[in-house]
Amino acid sequence: MTVYPLTGVIRPYAWGSRTAIATLQGRPPAEGPEAELWLGAHPDDPSTVPTPDGQIELTKLIADDPRGQLGDAVTEAFGARLPYLMKVLAAGAPLSLQAHPDADYAREAFARQQADPALPKNYTDAHHKPEMLVALTDFEALCGFRHPSAAADDLLALRITRLQPVIDALRAGDLSAAVRLLLTWPADDRAALVDEVVAAGTSELAVRLAGHYPGDPGVLVALLLNLVRLAPGEAIWMPAGNLHAYLNGLGVELMAASDNVLRGGLTPKRVDVDELLRVLRFEVLEDPLLHPASSDGVVTSWRVPVPDFEMSRVALSPSRPPVRLPGGGARVILGVAGEVQVGEGHGVPVTLLPGTAAYAPASAGDLTAAGVGEIFVASVPLS
Repeated sequence: MTVYPLTGVIRPYAWGSRTAIATLQGRPPAEGPEAELWLGAHPDDPSTVPTPDGQIELTKLIADDPRGQLGDAVTEAFGARLPYLMKVLAAGAPLSLQAHPDADYAREAFARQQADPALPKNYTDAHHKPEMLVALTDFEALCGFRHPSAAADDLLALRITRLQPVIDALRAGDLSAAVRLLLTWPADDRAALVDEVVAAGTSELAVRLAGHYPGDPGVLVALLLNLVRLAPGEAIWMPAGNLHAYLNGLGVELMAASDNVLRGGLTPKRVDVDELLRVLRFEVLEDPLLHPASSDGVVTSWRVPVPDFEMSRVALSPSRPPVRLPGGGARVILGVAGEVQVGEGHGVPVTLLPGTAAYAPASAGDLTAAGVGEIFVASVPLS
């Protein structure tokens, strides 16, 4: 078998939707939240593929033949590991504010943590975790810092006197100081402060977030960020150091294969303020959208400034002949609409329905897609 049906793992985080992934896959609503469908070889929840001996984890398939599965270039660059992880992400409620380290810092911080058991366990591996997401439905997210003067104006409109030090920091262009002041706000005053912000009635976003996370200073930190509304097919990019949070909607996410997350609020979990501030990039993000690198009406491709991954969407119409799939090396292919057959020109193709996936090793060579529908292709850029 050169193209494998790929069975992913659904993670039931509390912020997930009972209906979004189920509807995509044509199932009734789930009994509990379904937050993420993982498609890849992350060691925490690897996908599986069928073999004559039964289902095996993709991690084992790759470990047994890394060059055949990944190709020489990917193996030399990343070792015997698939460097990306694809997810279907279904946000039924806001996720935590979070950021991720860059590659050098992740490697150094993980090494320090391994060498000193007394250090907080902030890192699970030695890798960075840049992310991109393409919306499948209307999708809302917070992504990157707004201009500090605009954020200062909004905080001033709240007419809450004790926020003046935060406003002053923003007027001075010191985003780092503003974030630190909010995240270290006295614990015995946080709930009252958030209640006052909600009562002011000037921020619909604060009202929504406080409904999910009452008393959380992340409600105020969120007001410093860009609120992004994606239409289906639009994309967003979260590089290292970018403070962001998904709010609601269904999307296809592609990231480096890491689980290193530093939280910055909107969570009951621990927030390591000092470590977060070391990782964050306090830069104004003028345009949070990730615009396609190319699109011909059939294949739309997004490229990001990291070597770990790239993603393409292929839209097949009834009159369209088979299309050569973009990308090379090991590919993960996800169906999101219609019925699409993916193969390498000989053997039995894999049929993709919405919410199902396939895996093609580097040794499969060129792949084609036929049928009527829409698929997403994750791969490693080889040029």
